Parts: sequence; structure tokens; C-alpha cells
Amino acid sequence: MDCEKLKNFLNNNDLFCKYCGIRLTRVAPGEAEAELEITPNMYNSRNVVQGGAIMTLADFAFAGAANAMGHSTVSTGVVTNFLRPGTGKKLIARAKKIHHGKSTCLYQVEVTNDEGKLVASVNVTGFTVDEKPVIGE
Repeated sequence: MDCEKLKNFLNNNDLFCKYCGIRLTRVAPGEAEAELEITPNMYNSRNVVQGGAIMTLADFAFAGAANAMGHSTVSTGVVTNFLRPGTGKKLIARAKKIHHGKSTCLYQVEVTNDEGKLVASVNVTGFTVDEKPVIGE
């Protein structure tokens, strides 16, 4: 798996994440990092990052990590525990493989702020929809 090619493909072709300013910064088999530069249009009524933006960031990190295993994989469930408000200049999501079987997988994603403080702990389950890579190698 060409992880740099996958990173570029996902960054350019996930149009929602691209629109939101979320980008993958590192991709490796079973691991990935994604970043979100915080702007005021991401705030909820309490002037902190909206929970859906945090969940999207975590899901994109999962997409990089899971698809880097060489199979086209999508998320099927997300359990998010918010631990502190999303504040600062950026949020960083780090996804790590817990289990990646033939058809299902489980990843742990930690979302931190730019001070390194844990904002959310996210478990993402996934399903392999195609044995071929998402980028068609």
C-alpha cells in the first residue's frame, strides 16, 4: 500500500472533510493522524468546536488508518466520549488499530487539542466493503 498516495487521494476526494478543512497529515497501515484548524464557523452556541466536527475529524483519521491496511473500509459505528471542550488553534486525531479482521475492524481514536490535552476518546468500528484498496491499486 502506497500510504502517501492514499493520504493524497483521501485529502483530495473526501469533499466534506476538504470543505471542513480537515486533512490527513500521516497515514500508515493501521495508524493515521488528521488535523482540523479551528475557525469560528466551527463553534457551537457555547463557542467551542461543535461535536459533529470532532466526530468527523476522528472518522477521517479512522479512514486513513483502516484503508491503509489495503482494503476498502468504511465506518459502521462510532462511540464518542467528549472529555473537554474543543478549543485552541487546532485539533489532532490519532487513530490506532485495535483489531482488523477479514471483514470487520475496531480502531481507537484520540482527539487532542494543540496543548496535547485529550478532547475526545472515540471507538470506530468498520467493515471491509472491497478486498481491493480504495485507490484501486
